Amino acid sequence: MGQTIVVLGAGVGGLIAANTLRLQLGQEHRIVLIEKNQDHTFAASFPWVMTGYRTSKQITKNIRSLVRHGIDVVVEEVTTIDCIKKIVTTKESSFNYDYLIIALGADLRSKLIPGLPNNAHTFYTLDGARKLHEALKDFKGGDIALVVSSMPYKCPGAPHEAAMLISTFLQRQSQSQKVNIHLFTPEPQPMPVAGPQLGEALKQMIESRGIKFYPLHKLVSADAEKNELHFEGKPPVHYDMLIVIPPHRAPAVLLNTGITNEAGWIPVDRATLKTKYENVFAIGDVTSLSIPGRWKPDVPLMLPKAGVFAHSEGEIAASQIVAAINGGKPAAQFSGVGYCIIEAGKGVAGFAYGNFMADPHPQVLLHKTGRRWHMGRIFFEKWWLSPFTMKRRIFRYVLNAGAKIFKVPVKL
Repeated sequence: MGQTIVVLGAGVGGLIAANTLRLQLGQEHRIVLIEKNQDHTFAASFPWVMTGYRTSKQITKNIRSLVRHGIDVVVEEVTTIDCIKKIVTTKESSFNYDYLIIALGADLRSKLIPGLPNNAHTFYTLDGARKLHEALKDFKGGDIALVVSSMPYKCPGAPHEAAMLISTFLQRQSQSQKVNIHLFTPEPQPMPVAGPQLGEALKQMIESRGIKFYPLHKLVSADAEKNELHFEGKPPVHYDMLIVIPPHRAPAVLLNTGITNEAGWIPVDRATLKTKYENVFAIGDVTSLSIPGRWKPDVPLMLPKAGVFAHSEGEIAASQIVAAINGGKPAAQFSGVGYCIIEAGKGVAGFAYGNFMADPHPQVLLHKTGRRWHMGRIFFEKWWLSPFTMKRRIFRYVLNAGAKIFKVPVKL
């Protein structure tokens, strides 16, 4: 008899999981992809929208163009998840499942920051990136405060990337001499999850662009009238433009499911992405997955909330389900190997690659910045947003060829 597999969320992980399942399972099995938005936006390109390098239209595609034939796409918002009765409901429908993959991502909660002004900017949403672009074009000078408000947050390289891209943009606007960019974070170094060597390399990269880096700055509140930020145990900081990475929280629909931990995220098995409920998997930003090492003596490192891991986890969760349905050889397991292309402005980028589950701490190296990594990111964007046609195959061929030439073991 055919099985029904429901995938919640059509971000990176959800799309990969649904497409992998459809590719590897027979048509007697039903694949249902539920997503509240009819369009998919490539979030990795939000910093390019922020600086005018991309438009909203260029990085937005209808979900149905990004999935394989034979996947039932349901554009509705999930309202309840019952992991005991194996039922998912939306505002319009209900779905019984045999297997469930939760890929609902993380929500942004700016209102959790007391006193945050209405004119605070962010590039973590498409609309926010568009508005920030207009503000940067009109900015006449002063202090820009780019603040990581709390941990964890999506894409640990994004704040540093954004600071360097803003610096380049303002140079082209002939405003760089009048602007000071300050990057504040509660972390002890840039990307502590990637290990001390990469953190130091990234810090040097940031500071070489004239960006001032402030680690161990935990944001407590903001004062809109005085244009001030208040950090725990630090003096007030003035700003003329405020850019915030908002607090991240798991979607509210998970609160009463019994599947989350005290922090609100879904703990999963490190190798299989299984949750504590039978036949229920979780992938991507909504998960909580510890890795070796600590970024504070009493705070363990957690796997970053990043698209590259959501991608891999989508494949692994799908392979686990395929193996359970079809039997045969054991399913693949999650390795923790990942990479990150960090835009540095001026048409160049750095490339970080390594094993985030290495012991005693992640082993990740940052390759020297160059235009080849920037071009690789462009091609990856094109591949990701291409429909399942010959065009998509061409982009994939170019990406794989480039990976072999530069000896970068990136699997697509």
